[in-house]
Amino acid sequence: MARLSQKKPNNAPSQLTWSPDTELIGLEFELVPVKDCDLFPQYTIGLHAWFLNQVRSTDPELSAYLHDGESEKPFTISALNGAITSSGRQIQLSANTSYRWYITALSNRVQQWMAQWIENLPDVLDLRNAPLRIHSVKIIYPPTTYKQLLGSELSATLALRFLSPTSFRRKGHHFPLPVPVNIFHSYLRRWNDFSGMSVDQDAFLAWIDDRILITRCQLTTAKVLAGEKGAVTGFTGAIEFSLTKDAAKQPEFQQLFFAVGKLAPYCGTGHKTTFGLGQTRLGWSSQVIQDIPEVQTVLAKRIEDLAEIFKAQRKRTGGERADEIASKWATVLARREMGESLLVVAEDLEMPYETVKTYVKLARRALKSRE
Repeated sequence: MARLSQKKPNNAPSQLTWSPDTELIGLEFELVPVKDCDLFPQYTIGLHAWFLNQVRSTDPELSAYLHDGESEKPFTISALNGAITSSGRQIQLSANTSYRWYITALSNRVQQWMAQWIENLPDVLDLRNAPLRIHSVKIIYPPTTYKQLLGSELSATLALRFLSPTSFRRKGHHFPLPVPVNIFHSYLRRWNDFSGMSVDQDAFLAWIDDRILITRCQLTTAKVLAGEKGAVTGFTGAIEFSLTKDAAKQPEFQQLFFAVGKLAPYCGTGHKTTFGLGQTRLGWSSQVIQDIPEVQTVLAKRIEDLAEIFKAQRKRTGGERADEIASKWATVLARREMGESLLVVAEDLEMPYETVKTYVKLARRALKSRE
């Protein structure tokens, strides 16, 4: 059995265990800032990098797969959950205040690494001069396997809550609506990649489109920052699905529907789930989702506006490459306008400093040409 040491305030040792055959598990970290500290608005990039550095230091082969693998990512990372406020152009965390952070594993290989890692955790998660003490760790989503999920009990409905902004890619744009086909396509991609029980995607999604009903929903949308490519428009809230009367005519899809639904808390929903988006829970709740710090929405809106300007100017060249460059120009210029150093922006985006410097110059020149 794998063992997890759970740190407690009084340092009293305790042991949590799970089977080495586990494929899915979720951990909750309680982080406490050592001092009052400020974070840059795109701090989830730092959480992502810190986690991958932890993997790299103990398992370089797994690290390379997580960083460069062409498949779906077999892990998720949340943003920080707690009393986060805007402070000028930064996000502020308060000393001696607890913040929750969630990591999940979606494959046996990743959970095995996590079981070893958790035994030798560093004392502090250093998020660019924001030292967060790792106060405790516990299991938040129970260890299980894909086969066990497939044996899930059927019910009349399936309700999901989206705690962090959730979005999909559609025709090159963000699509912030919980259309059943998009939601369950998101889960099925992970299922087919990691379960070892691949399902015909087209047939299942056609069944979803014909047999799944939305019985109630409560949603709102917001622009947020996620990953290295700027702003994302996503939804938060809750939704409840039910099945049509004839859904049971294909019992294997009915069973899979509930199985992949229960996969949602582990894999998240939509894209950029390794940068805090798409955090999902089971069950209905009308509780208001935690507010997004104002500085994040302001920066996200500025990046989106700039990106539209630069894309319009580059439309003659066309293609994904032109759109990607426009998004990078928008991101680096907006962050520079917010007072961040180009060196820090270059580190976050994993780009050469000289390239970032050039992008800012070109972006400013492009803006000036519109005047």
